[in-house]
Amino acid sequence: MTTIILKPHKEESLLRFHPWVFSGAIARVILDAGHKGDAPEEGELVCVQSSTSNVLGVGHWQVGSIAVRILSFGTDALPADFWHTRIRAAYKVRESLGLVRKDNNTFRLVHGEGDNLPGLIVDIYADTAVVQAHSVGMHVCRKEIADAILATVQQVQNIYYKSDDTLPFKAPVTGDKIGWLVRDTEIPESRDTEEFWSIENGLSFRIDWLRGQKTGFFIDQRENRALVERYAQGKDVLNMFCYTGGFSLYALRGGAKTVDSVDVSQKAIDLVNINVAKNFPKAKNHTAVAADAFEYLSAQKSAGKTYDLIILDPPAFAKHRDAVKNALRGYQRINAKAIEMIRPGGILFTFSCSQAVDKEAFRLAVFSAAAQVGRSVRILHQLHQPQDHPINIYHPEGEYLKGLVLYVE
Repeated sequence: MTTIILKPHKEESLLRFHPWVFSGAIARVILDAGHKGDAPEEGELVCVQSSTSNVLGVGHWQVGSIAVRILSFGTDALPADFWHTRIRAAYKVRESLGLVRKDNNTFRLVHGEGDNLPGLIVDIYADTAVVQAHSVGMHVCRKEIADAILATVQQVQNIYYKSDDTLPFKAPVTGDKIGWLVRDTEIPESRDTEEFWSIENGLSFRIDWLRGQKTGFFIDQRENRALVERYAQGKDVLNMFCYTGGFSLYALRGGAKTVDSVDVSQKAIDLVNINVAKNFPKAKNHTAVAADAFEYLSAQKSAGKTYDLIILDPPAFAKHRDAVKNALRGYQRINAKAIEMIRPGGILFTFSCSQAVDKEAFRLAVFSAAAQVGRSVRILHQLHQPQDHPINIYHPEGEYLKGLVLYVE
């Protein structure tokens, strides 16, 4: 196995079980004797050692600032049952949390570093697992991963691989980045997700992993959607950036007086209407609109429209640290518009899924928005990602979803 030798004192983060080795920490690379080429291949397993030759762990090599993602500490090889052991451990956590139920067949099985499998995401939708690789190493191991999922999760009969947008753009990847890894022979190879439904907390959602964002659904808002349901009774609700209507369905089930769902994508709005019709076929208190968020809020304000409860769950405004300043301005602007339209005594659910924006900066942006429009607000809840999106205590970077529930006076 190729060996990565670190510079003096650069092993300290690995001794604290942080799973990343940065390229700047590497002193030299000793290639395996039978290695082809003059550098490690992307995705290959490498052994990481300190400057004094102590074995620190084994992980996947990748060109870039994060050069190695550690899979196992204190060893120079992975055991034969590695994938089955790690997938089984992740599943046991979900079982212990009560997420595997008849009224809930939707959950995240593997959350990267949070489940000691950096670079891997696996979401379960009824009988189908959707796998995403965020590293070349996980792409190389996709078949072993699929085998371990099938052996562990009884409800899974099909495994779809969707890594065309998540693998490093310039990486020399061989093999398909998208398509079926495992498929029930009774369904067509191009399974029509138009007819595929998954259940979350008793509500049915049509999941389109072929064309939808991420793996097809935002499982990470499950607990926060349930909280909206608790607050929705008798309220006029606005769900901005609604995607396929997750928050809207929970608000309807919670007894909302009216629910308006808004998203810039007409395809998303079409799915919202399908989901509402499936769960609430007689509902007449729901409206879905395809519109730009800022333009919609401005138009509604001009028309004098107000709401009792507003949900802001925008896409990531900052995908990297260079964009943080602009992102914070965006969060302040959108929250100011929303706070202006909340009736006295109303509630705002506001979120950021930008990993580059920390929770203190996000809170400051929201409070600056409240001050800008002259409203007094109180924090009722501080929200984050759910239990099946765990944060490795040694990898604080895994905390990405931030939310506030505010009482607006």
